[in-house]
Amino acid sequence: MSKAAQAVTSFFSTLLKRRHPPGGHRPRAGTRPLACAAVALAACTAGASAPAANWPDHPVYMVVPFVAGGATDNIGRALAMRLGAIWKQSVVVVNKPGAAGMIGAEYVARADPDGYTLLLASGSMFTVNPYIYTHMPYKLSDFAPISNVATGPMVVAVRPSLPVKTLQQLIDYAKQHPGKVNFGSAGVGSQVHMAAEKLAAAANLNVMHVPYKGEAAAYADLMAGHIDFVVGNIAALAPLVASGRIRALAVTGEHRAKMLPDVPTVAEAGYPQIQVHGWFGLLAPAKTPPALVQAIQRDVAKALANPDTVRNLEAQGSTPAPTSPQQLTQLIKTESVMWSKVVHDRKLKAN
Repeated sequence: MSKAAQAVTSFFSTLLKRRHPPGGHRPRAGTRPLACAAVALAACTAGASAPAANWPDHPVYMVVPFVAGGATDNIGRALAMRLGAIWKQSVVVVNKPGAAGMIGAEYVARADPDGYTLLLASGSMFTVNPYIYTHMPYKLSDFAPISNVATGPMVVAVRPSLPVKTLQQLIDYAKQHPGKVNFGSAGVGSQVHMAAEKLAAAANLNVMHVPYKGEAAAYADLMAGHIDFVVGNIAALAPLVASGRIRALAVTGEHRAKMLPDVPTVAEAGYPQIQVHGWFGLLAPAKTPPALVQAIQRDVAKALANPDTVRNLEAQGSTPAPTSPQQLTQLIKTESVMWSKVVHDRKLKAN
């Protein structure tokens, strides 16, 4: 029972005791003071914990804080399509890119906590950004975590002209050319940036980071030979590997990926410590009613269990991974410990 409901109960209990002291005449059911208490208590309880019965009665906006066409955007659109069918309302994906996801995150943090504005975030926005940015316009407490949505491995890939064919050869080559080998990413602090930094930390490499405004630009320069390697999202890189425009060396998951079955895992290549997954979580503004958060979480789980959604995500190299709000919060805390160490060891800073 909420504090407001408790206060109403206490008030009317005192009122009734004064009008009808213990041992005196008891009021009949339906008398005015008791009826008022019931109405007020129901109103306070409903207002404090329950979403509107007709929610959603207009379109819901899912903010993707990155450019269209990337992994976060593709996963967001797959989820939005299925949630729209469940809710019988449009779920509109709105791209608000910039500043490593911070522009979109700040927008959602300041939105009304009514369930109509949600954030689909990449994990790094909450597990990396707090450690590499001196000033951030949001923090985890500005949000109500709802559920993890999807997870997937990455792939270490090189330009075709680089004279390496295995992960160990790439590491050896980088050690033979300290400070001259570079890698691209979707931007400072992005999941693909941090995956490459984890590789560099594990192998003690001196390599240069080249940040881009999105994954697509980095992969275009990789094909053109302007950068040496990436640790990128598998869905975007698998077609380029199949066409011979880049060369895949290892996938970062525990098992070989269906999209690249002939490519060994990092553990098979001798580096199990660089296993890493990209993941994407759904959050609402803080103070969103808990009952509404729970209702959205249940529908997200239902959407991710749909066979069409499963196939859609698998085609992008991802696996549905619904969680409770508490499990998503714990995932953020656990990965924050890991990435804060990488940030410290690699001396990473963004501003």
